[in-house]
Amino acid sequence: MEWFASMPKVELHAHLNGSIRDSTLLELARVLGEKGVIVFTDVEHVIMKSDRSLHEVFKLFDLIHVLTTDHATVTRITQEVVEDFASENIVYLELRTTPKRNESIGMSKRSYMDAVVEGLRAVSAVDVDFASRSTDVRRPVNTKNMNDACNGTRGKKIYVRLLLSIDRRETTEAAMETVKLALEMRDLGVVGIDLSGNPTKGEWTTFLPALKFAREQGLQITLHCGEIPNKEEIQSMLDFLPQRIGHACCFEEEEWRKLKSSKIPVRIS
Repeated sequence: MEWFASMPKVELHAHLNGSIRDSTLLELARVLGEKGVIVFTDVEHVIMKSDRSLHEVFKLFDLIHVLTTDHATVTRITQEVVEDFASENIVYLELRTTPKRNESIGMSKRSYMDAVVEGLRAVSAVDVDFASRSTDVRRPVNTKNMNDACNGTRGKKIYVRLLLSIDRRETTEAAMETVKLALEMRDLGVVGIDLSGNPTKGEWTTFLPALKFAREQGLQITLHCGEIPNKEEIQSMLDFLPQRIGHACCFEEEEWRKLKSSKIPVRIS
């Protein structure tokens, strides 16, 4: 395990909200419990449970959305998540998150993402490269720089790129807003669009206009695909030819053949 820990690694499927420290979640839950927003004893076991069904996973995500509603918290968890990945010797991190809107506190999708970027800037434990106006984020990261950073010839560094996620519960209009925001933030490390969320919710066709527009504008596309049995949706997603898919847990032989012939990389967990 020590050898594995020391190896330089890439992380291509990190959800911001899915990577928060348990200690941070418990702290945030206690604070909201003291304010009377939630009952801490009712949610503590949801946070600490280690073996979760798909339903329980999304129950936890629903709770996390309640706990991470303000800009300062979004900045904090972004900083902590990047530092945690860097401590595991991740040298290239693609961090995906769904831009949130919370009008009661003045949070727009843009201000949410600004809080994420502020978290990247706040990291002090490691040098973070998340692109700037002088960097074309569509070009590959220099892997020699990664190796140098890992073998000690340069200071420790982590390259972070952002994927903006469309949640399956969103509307076509909301999905399009996320794509347009991604285009605005290309100079801040945004490289693509993700479709994710509870696979039992929403219809794939709802998001096609936004995903097609994203592709036309040169954004990369990754889809959560085949998390549950849904043959028609899986076939349609593969026909779309995304740059990458995630999970593919419920593929049958026909889908695997199509995936292979289309040369679509798949991230399996």
